[in-house]
Amino acid sequence: MQLSQAEPFASHDGDDEEPYPRLLPRLLAAGGLFGLVAAFVLAVEKIALLKDPSYVPSCSINPVLSCGSVMTTAQAEAFGFPNPLLGIAAFAVVTTVGVVLLAGAVLPRWVWLGLQAGVTFGVVFVHWLVYQSLYVIGALCPYCMVVWAVTIPLFLYVTLHNLRRRPLAWLLSGYHLAVLATWYLAIVALIGVRFWSYWSTLI
Repeated sequence: MQLSQAEPFASHDGDDEEPYPRLLPRLLAAGGLFGLVAAFVLAVEKIALLKDPSYVPSCSINPVLSCGSVMTTAQAEAFGFPNPLLGIAAFAVVTTVGVVLLAGAVLPRWVWLGLQAGVTFGVVFVHWLVYQSLYVIGALCPYCMVVWAVTIPLFLYVTLHNLRRRPLAWLLSGYHLAVLATWYLAIVALIGVRFWSYWSTLI
C-alpha cells in the first residue's frame, strides 16, 4: 500500500481515471461507519435478549417494525452465530478502507478484489434477508434496514469502480443516482405492498 500526496484518491494501478474520485472514499467511510453502528447496536440488543427472553428491544415499535420478532428466528443466525457479529467485522473493514483512501492511499488490486467479494456477498445476503423478512418472518428490523440501506450503494459504487474500464460500467456511471433510487424504490414498494394491510390502518 502506497501513500500519494498528490491525489486524495486514485485507482490501484494509476492507468485510468477514477469516475468518483471523492464519492467512493467518503461513501466507504461513512457507509461503513453507519453499518458498523447499526450492527453493534443489534449485537447489544441480541445479547440483552439472550440474557432476558422477556426483554423488548428498543427497535420493536409495532407489529411490523419489530426487531424482537426477527432476532428470535433462525434467519438471525444464518451461519450459526448472530448476524450482527458478521456485520461488525465486515463494516469495520469497509470503514477502514474508506479512511485509508481518504488519507491518500493507492490500494493494490487484491484489496479491491477482496472488497468486491465482500460487498457482493453482502448485497446477496441482504436481499436474502429482505425476502425472509417480508415473506417468511413477516416483520422488519429497523436497524437491519439501516444495514440494507448502506450495503446497496457500497456494492453499486465499488462495482462501478472495479468495472470502470468496461463500456457498460461507464454507461451506468452516468445514471448511477437513477440506478440507486430505482433500487431503493423497488424495496420500498415491496415493503409497502407486503404490509399494506397494516399501513392502511394508520392512514
